[in-house]
Amino acid sequence: MSVLFIANRGEIAARIQRTARSLGWKCAVARPEVDAGLPYVREADISVPLDSPRAFGDVETMVAAAVAAGAQLVHPGYGFLSENPDFARAVTQAGMTFVGPSAEVIESMGDKANARRIAQESGVPVTTGSSGPVETLEEAGEIAEVIGFPLMVKAVAGGGGIAMAVVTEAAGLAAAVEQVSGRGVSVFGDGRMIVERYVQRSRHIEAQIMGLPDGRVIAVGERDCSVQRRHQKVVEESPSPALTLEVREQIARRAVALGEAVGYRNAGTVEFIYDLDRQEFYFLEMNTRLQVEHPVTEAVHGVDLVAWQLAVARGDSEIPEGFSAAPSGHAIELRIYAEDPERFLPRPGAITRWQMPDGDGIRVDAGYREGTTVTPFFDPLMAKVIGWGSTREEALERTRTALARTAVEGPGVNLPYLARVLDSEAFATGSYATGLVVDES
Repeated sequence: MSVLFIANRGEIAARIQRTARSLGWKCAVARPEVDAGLPYVREADISVPLDSPRAFGDVETMVAAAVAAGAQLVHPGYGFLSENPDFARAVTQAGMTFVGPSAEVIESMGDKANARRIAQESGVPVTTGSSGPVETLEEAGEIAEVIGFPLMVKAVAGGGGIAMAVVTEAAGLAAAVEQVSGRGVSVFGDGRMIVERYVQRSRHIEAQIMGLPDGRVIAVGERDCSVQRRHQKVVEESPSPALTLEVREQIARRAVALGEAVGYRNAGTVEFIYDLDRQEFYFLEMNTRLQVEHPVTEAVHGVDLVAWQLAVARGDSEIPEGFSAAPSGHAIELRIYAEDPERFLPRPGAITRWQMPDGDGIRVDAGYREGTTVTPFFDPLMAKVIGWGSTREEALERTRTALARTAVEGPGVNLPYLARVLDSEAFATGSYATGLVVDES
């Protein structure tokens, strides 16, 4: 039996295992002692011990764990090493298959300035801003004089909402440049930045693509990820209620064009900002991996993206049976975090009560259960609740009901906040923007 090594943990490791086992794969994971009781470890066929939680971010350690498990394929999930070209390269050099694009493509698209340039060359619209990496305050100031305020400063190597800042006036530019550059160095080892016009009333739209071994790039659909805190997503839905059919098709075409331009293979996501006032969309970045919010796409397009990833990794260019390019119904995803529901700060702890919902159209991807502990070593995401309905109204009502049947006690939990979002008039009508969440820290 072939072995799939999952270079990840928590809910995404458990979710990948669910599909892989149904396809006949033997599943292997790496586990630090703090994760010993979690579902992804208990359900794995093979678990390789790790000396430290930090090992998930170490290329050499994770490749060695995959080799020790006898793996043929390595799935990186999201986060950690999923967009690390050195990891993809090392997996291949060790004689295994990386479930994702090539190291060269990851490297090329991981640099935001380079990705922006490629997007422009591919005919994908971008906001006005720097044509290349910005390294000094003087350079940022020159660009600001041209594009005006508000503007966004973000790290070239950033991701996940890390190392970015909105600047509303010239007096705040120096502090933003220092903050973003310093954060870029400390987190990503790269202090270079890009500066671009900030779109104040916007929606965050992302297009899922799948690049096939025969060279085709398939548009799988789009997601609306505009409910965010600290530039990180909390509630996602598909299809976006903000887009017309014409704009939806344009976004899909542009995402495919970008994928074709870089010879993309496997699952990827092209992210756009949609300007509600101008009704125009602009390229943000490309994520060269599976997204946290991929279940809403699976729900409305009749496809298992992990199964498709594994098929593509093994050279299969067939379109999965049941896949529909046009969305069927509507899906909403809620991210359940161990955090303060008002200030959004992590609040780990032992789980003394764990009640997840079920019912028609409801799916739960969970990384914990009662009796386990959310530790401070990792992102505090505990589970995702996905509600599907034939209409957005039905999906929203099912998701509200599912949330009311969800209970987590022990650590902090953002359930009250999620309830406020779903009950808000802006979300109910689909008329919200990325400012729906106001950070109060």
